[in-house]
Amino acid sequence: MTPTGPTPSVRRLLVANRGEIARRVFRTARNMGIESVAVFSDADQEAPHVHDADLAVRLAGASATQTYLNVDAVLAAAEAVGADSVHPGYGFLAESAAFARAVEAAGLTWVGPAPDAIAAMGDKIAAKALVTQVGVPVAPGEEVNGDDPAQWLDAAGRVGFPLLVKASAGGGGKGMRAVAGPDQLAEAVEGARREAASTFADPTVFLERLVVGARHVEVQVVGDQHGARVHVFERECSVQRRHQKVFEEAPAPALTNGTRERMYQAALAVAAAVDYTGVGTVEFLVEGAGDAAQFYFLEMNTRLQVEHPVTEAITGLDLVRLQIEIARGKPLPFTQSDVVRRGHAVEARLYAEDPASGYLPQSGPVHRFATAETVAGVRYDSGVESGSVVTPHYDALLAKVVAHASTRDEAVDQLARALRGLQVHGPITNRDLLVGVLADEDFRAGRTTTDFLATRPHLVQRHRDLDAVVRHAVAATLAGQQHRRTGATVQTSVPSGWRNVDATWPVTSLTLDEVAIDVSYRVFPDNAFAARVAGVRSDPVEVVGRLHQCRAGARATGSDWALDLELDGVRRHVDVADHGDGAWWTDAIDGHLRLVEQPRFAESTREGVAGGPTAPVPGTVTHVAVVVGEAVTAGQTLVVLEAMKMEHRIVADVDAVVHDVLVASGDSVDAHQELVTLEPIQED
Repeated sequence: MTPTGPTPSVRRLLVANRGEIARRVFRTARNMGIESVAVFSDADQEAPHVHDADLAVRLAGASATQTYLNVDAVLAAAEAVGADSVHPGYGFLAESAAFARAVEAAGLTWVGPAPDAIAAMGDKIAAKALVTQVGVPVAPGEEVNGDDPAQWLDAAGRVGFPLLVKASAGGGGKGMRAVAGPDQLAEAVEGARREAASTFADPTVFLERLVVGARHVEVQVVGDQHGARVHVFERECSVQRRHQKVFEEAPAPALTNGTRERMYQAALAVAAAVDYTGVGTVEFLVEGAGDAAQFYFLEMNTRLQVEHPVTEAITGLDLVRLQIEIARGKPLPFTQSDVVRRGHAVEARLYAEDPASGYLPQSGPVHRFATAETVAGVRYDSGVESGSVVTPHYDALLAKVVAHASTRDEAVDQLARALRGLQVHGPITNRDLLVGVLADEDFRAGRTTTDFLATRPHLVQRHRDLDAVVRHAVAATLAGQQHRRTGATVQTSVPSGWRNVDATWPVTSLTLDEVAIDVSYRVFPDNAFAARVAGVRSDPVEVVGRLHQCRAGARATGSDWALDLELDGVRRHVDVADHGDGAWWTDAIDGHLRLVEQPRFAESTREGVAGGPTAPVPGTVTHVAVVVGEAVTAGQTLVVLEAMKMEHRIVADVDAVVHDVLVASGDSVDAHQELVTLEPIQED
């Protein structure tokens, strides 16, 4: 449909979002000469996206509901600065038809698809019915109605187990639960409803057949307001955790050209069914191989995707620029035959989370976020920088690292090198998991399915190269020794580490993931050194080497030492940083560690730690499942927390009786705060 009336204005663009996507949109806006406006919560006052914008407006409050999901507050911010347009980013209000209509009703240009298209695809149940009419296959599914678990079981029986409970208004893995059998259904429905209501302000959920061992492939589509519509190839997004993508790549490595073409046409048919304008993505599950592969429609995301950089890398297109130009009413500047694919791109999502603890989200200050070197063909889209704070209120995504090369193998190698060279000091991240996946033989061969991580539990465990741990422990110890030497105010002429009794060497006690490591050492006048490392192996390790360089420096967030250690004839560079948190952060080609230095003298007293289940992370209590005096069994849910847009169930460790409930629904809690006290049931 050709637009009529005056050309929509996009000269002062408000981005109704935060983090890396807000920064990404601002980057294109600057390149186009467009003024940018950020909105920010109280928790985000010093966030990088706020400083990147030309103007910024505070949204009072910290929670997403109070701020980034508050339509009235966002529109008031636009009015306050005279913005003429709104870009929603992804997540939050990006797929809210009501928000899009409110933006247009306020006389602003909406940089996104028409509200009617958002509404049609936003209701996942109605969307499946619609795409079936245009001949696109869908996986079996049923809507969940009412509050009667018996009705839910009836619906599940028609779908079949295993199945997924999915938020109708959802996306990005939120409001989704996998259910293996009938006994898990009720809890999954209730949990998905709570998460969907919190994240999307709509608790509606439905059931869908879980296709085990399938691939997740999506097609990028773009349409203008003049009726032109093209696809921009596909992306593979099969490596996931908690139904949320971790790796994305383009093109998909295991599709035949015949299957690709069928998926392109299906995606364009879905877009045509809702007269789609703007940038959107049609997602599919793919079963089987070759031209006989079968695919099923999952959903259409009526927004920019987190993984859009891999498509930009292989096509040279700026998808945000296209969104803005389409919103201005301009026709697409190319036809289908003009869109050309070049090379291969792979993206990894860096999260503040601990894979070894069930992907538990992490929060706290980011002491350092820095790339150690420039790697050809690598792009970093980050929402944090050195000095940022990761709060428990929002998603745990820190950054996306994208590599583009002429071949898939080269892109994978570039991405692995970029991740190994990234210095991330602060919350635990999934960086080691990402590097492990990139080295996996099946991943490198393109054999990825949606259960990839679930079938490789070894990838989520912390595996330490013991030789590397020894080297890093020695480096941290020598950096500490040099740091104390340079800060000495007495006996400055005495060689570092000198003892008048040669048999007595200084000892530094460190811990790594609660494992004690003792390093005794001696540094000689010519910078040779000897060390004995105990605790890493069953037998202490003797280390003799040379300290070629030990340079002191300081960055904005702490003290640095750059060491060149020579061990067994091999010289290695190790960066050691002190951020004042009692730990040495070590970075080298062979790994990254946080080694906590223990005080030289033990504390004379220690406070007792209260018993009972505690909060694993800071968050908000969304549900208290027990009352005082109730008998509970091991594994039973006691309290449900929401943190970083995810639900966390706090369960009983043993059979017990609830002695006290210390929190209520709506309470904000700190990490390690006691929630419930239990009295174990004594056996006769």
